[in-house]
Formats: sequence, structure tokens, C-alpha cells
Amino acid sequence: MSRCVYIAGTADTKGDELSYIRDLVAGEGLVAQTVDLSTQPHAISVDIAAVEVASHHPGGRSAVFTGDRSSAVSAMADAFVRFIATRGDVAGLIGIGGSGGTALIAPGMRALPIGTPKLMVSTVASGQVAGYVGPSDICMMYSVTDLAGLNRISRTILANAARAIAGMAKAVVVDRRGEDRAAVGLTMFGVTTTCVSQVVAGLSSAYDCLVFHATGTGGQSMEKLADSGLLRGVVDVTTTEVCDLLMGGIFPASDDRFGAIARTGVPYVGSCGALDMVNFGPENTVPDRYAGRKLCRHNAQVTLMRTTREENARMGGWIGERLNRCNGPVRFLIPEKGVSTLDAPDQPFHDPEADAALFDAIERTMVVTPRRRVQRLPYAINDPEFAAALIRNFHEVVREV
Repeated sequence: MSRCVYIAGTADTKGDELSYIRDLVAGEGLVAQTVDLSTQPHAISVDIAAVEVASHHPGGRSAVFTGDRSSAVSAMADAFVRFIATRGDVAGLIGIGGSGGTALIAPGMRALPIGTPKLMVSTVASGQVAGYVGPSDICMMYSVTDLAGLNRISRTILANAARAIAGMAKAVVVDRRGEDRAAVGLTMFGVTTTCVSQVVAGLSSAYDCLVFHATGTGGQSMEKLADSGLLRGVVDVTTTEVCDLLMGGIFPASDDRFGAIARTGVPYVGSCGALDMVNFGPENTVPDRYAGRKLCRHNAQVTLMRTTREENARMGGWIGERLNRCNGPVRFLIPEKGVSTLDAPDQPFHDPEADAALFDAIERTMVVTPRRRVQRLPYAINDPEFAAALIRNFHEVVREV
């Protein structure tokens, strides 16, 4: 089967741009087809008509072409997810759009496997794009001008995008190194890097270690792989995304954090990494309700706020309740001497009382069973002894399944 690069957008407003990209991709020697996601009738020529995409909606075409723009766009997005999933020949997917078009196309991109080339040319790509990209590997390219016809700027941007997707589609190289070993997911933040690096060193001879940056989407990406059955186990050192979820930070977990662990029963070892901090943007973006709190400037774009005893108790209960839903083997290790590099003696977030509130709440909430255990250790999270304990416990939980 010939593999194809699909070019998606609303042809009623962006027909010229779609055709321009298709011709450039075809000029690179690839099969290319335009996919229309318009919800209004038009006479623009396309390769795959909007009615064909809409027919993939569970409710049929009539569920998409409702006459109401809001419901029609939402339904077309659902139809496109199902449409692209039926194509067994996707060499790459490129989309163009404004905020509405990006929201229409991005879910289809997220539904494609990790590694399939995905490029979204968007008017909103220079802003906050986490909601569009999610736990996927979508490349976002800012369109600079609006996508409202071809001009000297848009031709240049779209030509770059067309050649980029063509290059990715032609040059896919699958590196099979590591596939002889089962995959393990690990979570890391800068303040827990020492710990995770030691764990990776201890496991890498037997496992392919996949480290996820705990920035909200990192945890979601790891759990997506767990849900897909692609992980042999999880070493969740850095559960800091819970801080941002509960306290309104910029790197929040979803409310489904730990959900994949419960659903799949994947062997799990967790800890309290970076639960001493909530992440905000520049200092002037810290919400007024946190006036007077202990802050630490991480860099020009990120300000850290120390969590309090009350917040830590809340987080400990939240984590414990979710781990109680897990029927697979679970170990949760508590580093009594500090949960991050900033939580060490003489460091700005050192607060043993706040840590104690966290630890006590976890122990109080977790229902201990032969397969679900919590353990205190007299080490800081980045101590070699703590990393060694994580490794030992991981080998133990893997043997239980």
C-alpha cells in the first residue's frame, strides 16, 4: 500500500492553502491528499470531501451537518478522529487553521501513534498550546500571518511546513535499540534528576527506561503508554504534578492521575518527588491569594512556591485515595529527609513540618495490603540509598505479576 501524507483543513476558507501544500508535498515524490473538514457547503475541489469524513461520525453525516456551527465543528472533530484512525497508510498528517481549525484537527493528530509525523500550522502556535498538543508529539508551527489566502509570508511558511512534513515522512528511521527489553516509565523533574538518573542506571541493562518530564503532559504521556499496555512497570519518582492540579499551578496533572495504574494493574513504585513546590510563571503571575508565600525563582519563566502543611496533608490524602484504587502491586516510598534538592537542609524549601504532614497523610490514607505497601526511609530523595530502594522495590513488584 502506498503511504500518503494527508493535508487537513477547512477548504471553504483555506482551499488555496491546502492545494498549495499538497502540490509541494507531491513535488517531493510523495502521495498527498487534501482532507476537507468544512461544515458549510462550498464548491472547492478537494481529494477527500467533508461528507466522507463526516460519515465516520457514530451518528452519521446528519450529526455533523447540523446547521449550528458550534455543534457541527465539535462533531466534525470527532468524525475526523475516527476517519484518520481508519487510514492504514498515514505517512504524515499536516493541518492548517486558526484557533477553531486547530481545535478541529489536533484531536485527530493526538489519536495517531507516537512517531507518526504530525505538523500543525496555526495562528495560535506561539501561545499556550498544551491543550492542542496534549500527550502527543505534534509539531506546532506559527503561521505569522492569518491563514486567509496566499501571500508572500504565508507562501514561505506553508512551503517550509510542506517540506518539513515531506522530510519527516520520507526519512522515518525506526531505531530498534531497546526493543529487546521491556519498557519502564519514570517521572523526573530537575530537582529529582539525581535520583532518577541513578534508577535508570540501575535498570537500563534489563529495561528500556522511558523518562517523562513531570510538567503535566509528561505524566499524562506516561499513563497513556500504560493504558496502551506498552509499559512493563512504572517508577513514579516525581508526583509533583499533583501540586499544580490541586493548587492551580501551570504544570497540573489531570484528575485521572494514577488512573492508568488502577485500570491496568501495571507494577508501580511511587514516591513524593517535588511535592514541595507549585509551579507558576514569572513572579508577577503568582495569584494574589498566595501573597506572602515562600517563593523561589527557578528561571525567568518559572516561579516555584513552597507547599504548606495544610496543602501537603491535602495532597497526601489525594494520592493515597487514588493508590487505594490500584489492585496491582504498589509500593510507595517516603524519603523522610527531603523530597527535592530544594527541600534539603539550608535550602529554601526545607520544611520538615510540611513534609511530615504529607507523609502522615499518605500513611493515614493508604490501605495497606499484601500487594499495596507504603514505606518510610531515612534518606533524601536524591540519596543513592533511596534510589537503590526504588530499584529493589521495582524488581519486587515486577515479580508479583
